[in-house]
Amino acid sequence: MRAEPGRRAASATAMGVPGLTGFVEERGAFFAELRVRDTKLVIDGSSLYYHLFFASDADCRRGGDYGQFAAAADEFFAVLRSCGVAAFVVLDGGRGAADRKLRTLQERAAERLRRAQGLSRGDGGRVLPLLARLVFVQALRRAAVPFVQCWAEADREVAALANRWGCPVLSNDSDFFVFELTGGYCPLSAFRWRDVRAERSGRYVPARRFEADSFCGHFGRLRRSVLPLFAVISGNDYVDAAAFDGFFDQVRLPGRHGRTRGLLGWLAGFAGPEEAADAVLKRLGRRRRDAARELLSAALEDYEPSEVNLEEFFLEGRYRCREAEASGLPPWMLGASARGELAPLVKNVVTLRSTFLHVQMEDMRRPSAHRAALPIRQVLYGLLLRAAPGADAQCKSQSGALPAVCEFDRVQKSIKKTFVEAASLPAPFGDDGFALDKLVEVPVPRRQLLLLETLGVKMSLLESVPAHLQLPVAVTCYWTRCSEPKVNLHHLKALLLMIVSGELHRITNDPDLTVLHPEDNSIAYNEFLKWKEEKLQNKDFDLDAAHGFCQWQCCLEMGLYLNQLLCSPLPEPDLARLYSGTLVHGLYQELKSTPSVENVFSPSPNMTALYQALLNTVMSALPPDFFQKKTEARSESCKKKKASKKTKAVRCAVSETQRLCDVNRFASLSVDD
Repeated sequence: MRAEPGRRAASATAMGVPGLTGFVEERGAFFAELRVRDTKLVIDGSSLYYHLFFASDADCRRGGDYGQFAAAADEFFAVLRSCGVAAFVVLDGGRGAADRKLRTLQERAAERLRRAQGLSRGDGGRVLPLLARLVFVQALRRAAVPFVQCWAEADREVAALANRWGCPVLSNDSDFFVFELTGGYCPLSAFRWRDVRAERSGRYVPARRFEADSFCGHFGRLRRSVLPLFAVISGNDYVDAAAFDGFFDQVRLPGRHGRTRGLLGWLAGFAGPEEAADAVLKRLGRRRRDAARELLSAALEDYEPSEVNLEEFFLEGRYRCREAEASGLPPWMLGASARGELAPLVKNVVTLRSTFLHVQMEDMRRPSAHRAALPIRQVLYGLLLRAAPGADAQCKSQSGALPAVCEFDRVQKSIKKTFVEAASLPAPFGDDGFALDKLVEVPVPRRQLLLLETLGVKMSLLESVPAHLQLPVAVTCYWTRCSEPKVNLHHLKALLLMIVSGELHRITNDPDLTVLHPEDNSIAYNEFLKWKEEKLQNKDFDLDAAHGFCQWQCCLEMGLYLNQLLCSPLPEPDLARLYSGTLVHGLYQELKSTPSVENVFSPSPNMTALYQALLNTVMSALPPDFFQKKTEARSESCKKKKASKKTKAVRCAVSETQRLCDVNRFASLSVDD
């Protein structure tokens, strides 16, 4: 388990044994002090980015302060290097072919929604912002940290690599208490990387390593080989503990962690896992026995090290996995996936026709913020499913006309599944050249054209925009036009000012950049820092604005995924400098009361010109009276609502019928709710 309620945020993809972390950590005798230095260290990447984000105290409610998070990641890996530690990060991939964790993922999605609802009400809580994983991957590349994205869940491959090298595993996943690890398991909660010590022999990170022999000895003759059976019977991400309810009635002990203590003490009476498993099955009813035997057999394999040789990937760049090779995906996609150049969503859509859309801190009274990015996802699905293996056999929409993807997303205040038809790509994109196996060979201009057509922007419109900002600006054009309810001019200006602030930070903090008038930029940057210190103390929160900026992140996420699938016809932006939730909300509030904040970068002619170029680009993609018509429609709607003499206060909303985004040129696309 990556986390426990009230202590650390739960990961969306982690394995774990309920209650085991708390049980072990309450008894510090099961740990030995460890000085981590001059060693390889295999790191569970999913655990690490959750841990670093929340340890950095970065904002959750306003969509994430990714710069603060990225800085924490940079500092973490710099500390490891200073201690002679060679870090190797292993990330979870998509869901397994059998989709055995579907129930657990649905439960975690529902729990994430509950936390997001609490945040929206101001009740506190934490939700990992939407782009945090992408920011972490960019941080790994920037720090030149070797990493791999596994085909499915990473735990078994982490264990196999650590055992091959005889080095520790760093994670917050309680399953690593169960794996047999020659180099031991170090929980992130006890890895004091901010408290580096120095002695004559060098620097080291104080940590604690779990001592499995000490743990087993606490229960008499408990054998390590029986721990996987304990984990399975207790219930993990693959097994519902309710399957063994009748058995637990016989071994439960009173008090805190009574079931855990009772089960471990009972298992200590057996010579090995086979004898213990037979004893468990005998205590179940005959009707349940056969099903439970099959369940145990499959689940126990989850604690055996994987056959995938990650050392081969880190030395030679080859990731060989039987399940991946059986998927039918072309070799270039398998390689890109292992290098983290394609999101797990891509694999899930191709192999399972299913994906989870993560809930953010948004306005729960409105449709999901992901609705704004629906046309982008449909094009993405169209590319993935038009020639994907088994595309015609699974997950059809009710009409049966086009392949469909089952999306798990928020519908009002619950998680529900919706079948979304893939887009049927028109000429010139519907030919065999855009088949997955040939996509990498398509000329860059054609791939770029498909990306920009999806976003409703022409390349000529982006010519005045720096190359590394062209994708987020194109997404901003799309978002401005397709968000619902429509964003206003303050939303747009706040977003663009935030983007410019990231550019100013990049220029003034990178000694390798040569720019015109650096003194002007330095003055503007210092003045901006003073403005932030003074103005961002305002804690006012606007839920409407938050929902609009959530939609922008949803659109950017899918724009990034489509760009990746098309082999990056546009450069990928630095997300850590691109978005700061605290800043964009602060700018929005200031623009409403003090329009002159638009001139915050006036000491720098370069930054002023950049802001104006970005604003002109977006405005050029909109009808001339776009924001004026929006304001008039809202005003008229308010008048009508006042005239109706409703006793309940309601929000003013645009009364016109919701239109399909005019940028979606891809046939008639429907959603089966």
